[in-house]
Amino acid sequence: MPRLLRYTLLIVLFAIVLIGGLILTVTWRPDARETLPVSCTGQPPTLVPGQALKVMTWNVQYLAGKRYVFWNDLAQGTDEAPTLEDMAFSLDEVARVIRDEQPDLVLIQELDDGAKASDYQDQLKLLQERVADLYPCSAHAFDWKADFVPDPHVFGSVGRQLATLSRYRIEHAERLQLPVAPANFISRQFQPKDALLAVKLPLSDGGQLTVFNTHLDRASQPDDTLQAQVTAVAKVLDKYESQGMPWLIGGDFNLLPLGQYRRLPAEQRTPYSADSALHLLWDKYPMIPTNNEASGIDRARWLTHYPNDPGLNGPDRTVDYLFYSPKIKRMEAMVRQDDTLRISDHLPVIARFLLPVAP
Repeated sequence: MPRLLRYTLLIVLFAIVLIGGLILTVTWRPDARETLPVSCTGQPPTLVPGQALKVMTWNVQYLAGKRYVFWNDLAQGTDEAPTLEDMAFSLDEVARVIRDEQPDLVLIQELDDGAKASDYQDQLKLLQERVADLYPCSAHAFDWKADFVPDPHVFGSVGRQLATLSRYRIEHAERLQLPVAPANFISRQFQPKDALLAVKLPLSDGGQLTVFNTHLDRASQPDDTLQAQVTAVAKVLDKYESQGMPWLIGGDFNLLPLGQYRRLPAEQRTPYSADSALHLLWDKYPMIPTNNEASGIDRARWLTHYPNDPGLNGPDRTVDYLFYSPKIKRMEAMVRQDDTLRISDHLPVIARFLLPVAP
C-alpha cells in the first residue's frame, strides 16, 4: 500500500474515532433499568388501603405556552423559542391549577432542565418552589438529554424530564427504558429515549402501590415504535397485575382512542394509524377517558390535546390517559379544560380512585 494512502486511511480512522468519542461525550446512554434518587422532606404520610387517591397527569410543554408555532409543531413551524415572560406565566399557571386541584399525585411530562430552548431552566425546581408545601416527595427521570444536538432547529443542549410529585411517602423510584425509534448509530445518540418513571408508595398494611409516569414517542408518521413501546408498557403492567400488586399509569401516550382517527381531518391523521396501538392496554385494563367517553356524544369534554396550529381554535384529540389495575376503583374523572387552554398544548387529566383493601 502506498505510503500516502496509508497515511490518508490513518487520518480518516483517527477522525472517525475522534468524532465518535465526541458524540459519546455530549450524548446520554441510559441503562435499561436504573434506580433513581427519591426526595422526601419531613414525615410524609403513608397510604392506607381503601383510601381515596386523587391523581393528575399533565404534559406542560416545557412551559412554552400557546403563543408559538415551533419547528416540530408543523411543517412550516419556525425556530422560535418561548420568552422568559411566557415561561414565567405558564409556570405560575401550572402551579395555580395544581394548587387549586390539590391532587395527591401529580404526573408531569416535558419539564426542561438545562435545555437551550427554555433558557437552561431547571423547571422542576421552579415548580417545586411553588408547591413544596403540598408535595414533600418527588422523583424525576430524563427521557431526552444531550449537551449538544446538531439539528439546526435545536443546535444546543436538550434536557426533558418526567416528574412525579407526591403528598405521600415514596420509598423507591426507578427508570425503565422503552424501545426507541429506529435510526443509524449516530442519529440514535441524539434522539429522545422515552421511558417509564416508576415510583413505589408503601401502604400501611405492608403492601405497595406502584405509579408509572410516561411520555411515548411523538411520531411524524406511523411506524413500529409506538407499537413496541406500548407492548413494553403492557408487559410491565401485566407483571404487576399477575403478582396482585396495585398500579396506576398516566401520561402522554401520543395515541388516539377508538373512533377519533376518522373524526380528524385527513391532514391531521398523519402521525396516527387507524388501529391504535393502545388497544393492547384498553383490551385488558380500564382507561380514563374510556373509549365511550372519548368518542361518544360528550367527547368534546375529553379532548386533551390542543396542537400549536393556528388553524385550530381549541383541543381536537385525546392523547393523554390514565390506566389502572382493575383492583382499583374509579370514583370520578375529568379533563380540566375551562381555564387551561392557554397554558400548554395538553390539558390535565384528573381522577379520583379508591385503593383496594387487602383480602
